[in-house]
Amino acid sequence: MAPTLYDEKPELGDLIEIFRGSYQHWAVYVGDGFIVHLAPPSEVPGAGASSLMSVITEKAIVKKEELWDVVGTDQWEINNSLDNKYKPRPVHVIAREACAMVGNELPYCIFRGNCEHFANELRYGKAESRQVRKAGETVMVAGVAAVVGLGIVALAGALFGGGKKENKNTQ
Repeated sequence: MAPTLYDEKPELGDLIEIFRGSYQHWAVYVGDGFIVHLAPPSEVPGAGASSLMSVITEKAIVKKEELWDVVGTDQWEINNSLDNKYKPRPVHVIAREACAMVGNELPYCIFRGNCEHFANELRYGKAESRQVRKAGETVMVAGVAAVVGLGIVALAGALFGGGKKENKNTQ
């Protein structure tokens, strides 16, 4: 069950992870029920970053919106899990810098500058995206598996397919 304001109330500077199905959207809680997040310019309030535009756009706008308008019916959680890797910046600095960026248009790249990079940079001073790293690891594992699979097919062909040629030549 997704937390609600009645279950778990975010605190200033908390990172909010919103589950959008195949990916997560990230925001920074800035108080009074509001978040600041990086979103495509065409996004309408309440739609969150669930549209295809959120991954194919080259520019994004820093927006301040009510948490519930962005979350909609999606599940979400407070996720400051990088606190064990990096020291969070002071919460007043996180909130001040986040709010000062509202309205700015920033370059957007799913691999180098997405909403998770944006939120982590505000909280920790480090632009990092674990979901991009995980996706890269998955692609790498799949690529290695494909190469190994092709190698096995080639080896099997060499071991078993070569015999057919010899049989043809001896007939």
